[in-house]
Amino acid sequence: MESPSEVRLTKSAKRAGCAAKQPPGYLLPLLGMLPEISDPNVLIGSATADDAAVYRINDDLALVLTTDFFTPVVDRPYDFGAVAAANALSDVYAMGGRPLTALNLVGFPDATLGVEVLAEILRGATDKTREAGIDIVGGHTIKSEEPIFGLAVVGTIHPQKVLSNAGAQPGDALILTKPLGLGIVTTAAKNDEDRLAAIGDAIRIMTTLNRAAAEVMVEVGVNALTDVTGFGLLGHLRNMVSASRVAARVWADKVPVLAAAREYVRTGIAPGGTHANRRFLTQWVDFDPSLTEPEQLLLCDAQTSGGLLASVPAEKADHIVARLHQAGVRDAAIVGRIEAGAKVRIKVESSGPT
Repeated sequence: MESPSEVRLTKSAKRAGCAAKQPPGYLLPLLGMLPEISDPNVLIGSATADDAAVYRINDDLALVLTTDFFTPVVDRPYDFGAVAAANALSDVYAMGGRPLTALNLVGFPDATLGVEVLAEILRGATDKTREAGIDIVGGHTIKSEEPIFGLAVVGTIHPQKVLSNAGAQPGDALILTKPLGLGIVTTAAKNDEDRLAAIGDAIRIMTTLNRAAAEVMVEVGVNALTDVTGFGLLGHLRNMVSASRVAARVWADKVPVLAAAREYVRTGIAPGGTHANRRFLTQWVDFDPSLTEPEQLLLCDAQTSGGLLASVPAEKADHIVARLHQAGVRDAAIVGRIEAGAKVRIKVESSGPT
């Protein structure tokens, strides 16, 4: 068996990270088949494809409940644990909540990988959750053909301060806090095509907690909030405008993108999940004819531990971006706006206002 320092985890998985998840075209119809939730204490369930569920305990306290797990998106076991933990914690931040505690979720091929590898995965997750100020208090492990890891996270929030993806208002500005292209870069690294050595920057971004960004959003005030993961920027925006019953406009040149991802996608490098996202979104998104397929794929790229996407009152947008930059969220940018619309529709223009 390989030691933790020798193993390349991505070689043990057919699909990597959030790109391994079922695409929106599969999941959203499935959610529609589920029975309606009748418990009045469920403030947010599955109806709006939000990031987490929210359950009211009393007038002053609600729990934020989420789980997220996937196959390796990076090679080093420690990094895999840290990325997976940051990704799972993000769902709580995206609701405006604070993490309280977490449980490990593990699938592990013990016939091909040593227990030391799993120990390193768990160590990476533990260090990241401690950075978030919480402990992992247990978990569950099964045998599997590929390594699988993630967390079930519980957070807290005041019932009247819940942020969801359903509050976007016409006239709002859209703010994104992390650059796109993580799925493309990690796919290049998995396939030994990362000639620009971009994986290190991608790992830095994926292991950065969305805590600081969420704290700014909560303090200043936003109308809707979500995070950008497996469905890509346009997929999660589609969920936001659908839940809010509005439309949206995105300016492609204003969206922060990893330079290496822009170059790699032009050569045909992109995960299957990214292509699936683009196919699904054809019925929801109108792309400017000048945007090439690679440029469209960047906006649909399946992210792992991506940034937050906020719909904010236009008069607050510049102030929020400035505050985010002061808080170390250096890639935060205004990338579009919310518009009135009778049905879900997203227009992607090649360039935005100067």
